Amino acid sequence: MSVILLNSDTLNISRNMKMEEVVVTGTRQETELKNLPVSVSIIRRDKLEQTHTPSILPTLTEQVPGLFVSSRGIMGYGVSGGAAGSISIRGLSGGAGRMMVLIDGHPQYMGIMGHPISDSHQSLMAERVEVVRGPASVLYGSNAMGGVINIVTRKMYEEGTRTDAHVGYGSYNTLQTEVANRFYQGKFTSIVSGSYNRTDGHRSDMDFEQYNGYAKLGYQWSEHWQTWADVNLTHFNASHPGTLTAPLLDADQRITRGMTSLALQNRYEKTSGTLSFFYNWGRHKINDGYNATKGETPLDYRFHSSDQMWGISWNQGVQLGASAHFTLGADWYHTGGKAWNLFVEGDQQGKRTELVDQSMNEVAGYGNYRHDLTSWLTLNAGIRLDHHEKAGSEWIPQIGTAIHLPQQAEVKLLASRGFRYPIIREMFMWGSKNPELEAESLWNYEISFSQCLWDNRLSYDINLFHIDGDNLIVTQATENGMKNVNTGKVKNTGVEVQFNYQVSSSFVLNANYSYLHMEHPVVGSPEHKGFVGANYSHKRWNLATSVQHVNGLYTSVSTKQSTQETFTLWNMTVNYQLNKHLSLYLKGENLLAESYEINAGYPLPKATFMGGFHLQF
Repeated sequence: MSVILLNSDTLNISRNMKMEEVVVTGTRQETELKNLPVSVSIIRRDKLEQTHTPSILPTLTEQVPGLFVSSRGIMGYGVSGGAAGSISIRGLSGGAGRMMVLIDGHPQYMGIMGHPISDSHQSLMAERVEVVRGPASVLYGSNAMGGVINIVTRKMYEEGTRTDAHVGYGSYNTLQTEVANRFYQGKFTSIVSGSYNRTDGHRSDMDFEQYNGYAKLGYQWSEHWQTWADVNLTHFNASHPGTLTAPLLDADQRITRGMTSLALQNRYEKTSGTLSFFYNWGRHKINDGYNATKGETPLDYRFHSSDQMWGISWNQGVQLGASAHFTLGADWYHTGGKAWNLFVEGDQQGKRTELVDQSMNEVAGYGNYRHDLTSWLTLNAGIRLDHHEKAGSEWIPQIGTAIHLPQQAEVKLLASRGFRYPIIREMFMWGSKNPELEAESLWNYEISFSQCLWDNRLSYDINLFHIDGDNLIVTQATENGMKNVNTGKVKNTGVEVQFNYQVSSSFVLNANYSYLHMEHPVVGSPEHKGFVGANYSHKRWNLATSVQHVNGLYTSVSTKQSTQETFTLWNMTVNYQLNKHLSLYLKGENLLAESYEINAGYPLPKATFMGGFHLQF
């Protein structure tokens, strides 16, 4: 990570580019944000670096209205029982596979369980993060019914070599390290980076250790054609302490996740596109532990699983005349995995009990059309036909408009459908399995207004949305016991607001707020979430401070009693540029020393501190 001190040049570039912001996630083609009806939040590299966190998720929780990530400690989310890292957008949770994480447009989720592995999403690989708040199923299919987080990987823009190294140390023996080398010469570019992070945790048996490596190679064959390949590998060891009232011993996890992709891109004046292959996989070894206070003894088995997902994606966009653009694409995904219990002690030592061994295929074609009907009106329409070998076929439509008003104002309207196929765990695993499950579906409606004022120094946007869905997969009691069935519903309504103001060449304010009303409440989605941040630079000094307020966060939901949490977090970071190669930083989090929980039974740490340095040459 690097520390970027804001100066007048940096701020002016950011200010002047505001209305011409180009994104790829909303259409799979580079498109100006003002022409898209979907709600997209963009978190750039400098914002990720200023927070000094190995994971991208804490920064997204602050910067993206309507998005919230659960947490249980100072570092690491873990998997299985007691895991945190569930990502929700507008009340739809990634823990249930209803929102998708992408790396350069390629899906990243655990093949059996169908959800992202949050400890795999590291800042070291990200050039920027684009978040679509709302269904993106037309472009990305199942699991994108609630939205997508697309990690756009890093690039080198100037010829030469640059190396960055970052070290931080703080509360609870927490260590963060990272080194990255970027190279660009002629037609060849490369990025190689690695990190090591660890902590003892703020509770006993809550230590976490992680190794991560990322590499990307690119080659420009000609003016119009280029290719790139990358690989990312993460291994982490996590301990699960259990809740305060039911502590666990030996609840340890050993998780390895990997991904790789290869892409061929073309870019001409009237057309551009990409053909890519991707593969991601995981290996998991989990000891669920035991509660000695209740007389339990160590488990004599370990849960093991392996999974994989690979696919081929193609898209090509064509400019039709001066005012129309058409994108055509196709996807093929293969998802599979197996799980088993391996006995390590007792009479059955060495015996392997199979839990599941399944794979599923999905194929889809889609089209997206954008037309500037007049100088002030842009029409967007898309449709996807998606076929799943076990759950059947789905038609997914989307339509929206962008109305360009005077004084750099925009009004956008959108109606979009989202869906999710049942995952392997729901159909074939454990006692609640049901191979006859159908796809979930919902409709999302939204209207937004945005504007830039005062030579783009001030920008704001307001978004109103309504989500109505049914056929959601839930586990409930039937005459034959607990079973996964398509009886769940979702009806969420809310508002999202974002605000950015460049007060002066050295002082910037940004804020966001989201309100969410859920007719059927779920865990991990707050009713109110607000954030205010300020960044001030003077000569070699930079001060960043922020306050985040969360109100009405459900930590548990039941027919008898639900619990909610309210808290306010104050964070601050001070950076000092010692010379052109070396900068120092000190940061404090939860400086108000709030006592609060996000996962029920897992109190978060009070005030924590970290200091370190960044070296670049």
